[in-house]
Amino acid sequence: MKFVLSTILILVIGLLTYGFYIKSNGDTNGEIIIGICVLVVAFILMPLFIFHRYKDKNVSEFRLDKWFEKLKENEKENKKNN
Repeated sequence: MKFVLSTILILVIGLLTYGFYIKSNGDTNGEIIIGICVLVVAFILMPLFIFHRYKDKNVSEFRLDKWFEKLKENEKENKKNN
C-alpha cells in the first residue's frame, strides 16, 4: 500500500508540474491536466491514504461520545460543589 501511495503521489506531482509548464506556454490543455490531478488527489489518493493510516486503529477512540460523557460528569460535579 505504501508503494501504491508513493507511486500515485509522484505521478500526480509530475503531472501537476507538466500541467503548469504547458499552461505557462499558453496551451489550454494544461488546465485540464491540472484539474485531473486535483481530482485524483481528492478522490483517489486521499481516501487511500486515510484507509492506510487508520486500517488497524480502533476508531471508537476517536469518537466524541466519551468526551461528552466526561464533560457532563464534570458539570455535575461542579454543580454539586457549588
